[in-house]
Formats: sequence, C-alpha cells, structure tokens
Amino acid sequence: MATAKNPHADSRQPQVLDAAARLFRTRGFDGTSMRDIGRAVGMLPGSLYCHFETKEALLVAVYVKGVRQITDAVRSAVDRHEDAWDRLEAACIAHLEAILHDDDYAQVVVRVRPADVPVADRSLAELRNQYEALFAGLVRELPLARNTDRRVLRLMLMGALNWSQTWYRPGGRLNPRAIARKFIALLRQGQEVIA
Repeated sequence: MATAKNPHADSRQPQVLDAAARLFRTRGFDGTSMRDIGRAVGMLPGSLYCHFETKEALLVAVYVKGVRQITDAVRSAVDRHEDAWDRLEAACIAHLEAILHDDDYAQVVVRVRPADVPVADRSLAELRNQYEALFAGLVRELPLARNTDRRVLRLMLMGALNWSQTWYRPGGRLNPRAIARKFIALLRQGQEVIA
C-alpha cells in the first residue's frame, strides 16, 4: 500500500488532509476525487500526487490521524482510573465523545469500512485492529463470569458504540457520557444476573 510520499514536503499537507477528511466524510470515499480535494485547497490534482501517490494513500493518512486522535482520547481517559469497570466506562465515554463530536477525521474512521476500499483494506483493518486492542485489554481486565465470551462482549460493545453515530442527535435526551454509562450499566447488570 502506497503511503504519503514526504510528510514534510510542503506546509500545505495539513490542509490537504483536512480537506480530504471533510470530503471523505461528507461525500464518501468513492464520491470524492483527487480533483475535488485539490479544488478545496487551491491545488491542481497533479500537485496532490507530490504528497500522496494515490487517493487510497491519502485515505490511509486521514485514517491514521483519526485513529490517533481517538486512541489518545481513550488512553488519557482510561489512565485516570484503576477499577476495571471504571476504566472501560471511561474508554467508552472518550470513544463516544470522539466519534459523536463534529470531527471529520473521527467520522471517516467510523464511516469508511476497510472493505469499502479494497486497495487499502489491509492498512485500514490493521489500524482499526490496533485501536480495538485497547478495548480487548480493558475487557480482559473485567471481573466477568467464567463462561463469558470476552471477544463477543467486546465486539458487541464496539458495535453499539459505533452504531450510535447513526441515531445520536446533539441536544437529545442523552449526551455521549450518559449513553456510555448506560451501555456499561447494562453490561454489568447482565453479569450480575449470570453470576
């Protein structure tokens, strides 16, 4: 998979990434051309190739930045807690606040699935898996009933968290923090019933 050619080639690269993230979010990967991105930053499409060999490489760079932002927020939140349930709740809150905030990069990470871009599938899936490893570790720490399938629990939780971006409305009855707390409360109640 081709990547950015030279991340320090030009101070306009952050503008290119921002424009690409905004367009990938609003138009989708397939609905965005290099010409669209070039137009958004006042560059000829050919000039973009000085920074990125392909549109897929540009998507990977956007994804890297988005995953890094979300990961940093989650790690920072988790580090403030010692109890396993509190750590998972803090991670869920940080995750929801990141993906439900009006941020182009986070929205691209949630909305563009690796399978949607076969050429970049492996790179995007690897980034996603690295991030989800954080949650796998947090679920591993939980005091769960012996027969609990921790992998399925993590997948269910991540699916619920990520799906929220389709139904969440800012200013609605529940904010991201309240949603995350309710998700964790439901998981804990389920464990108490099993135990």
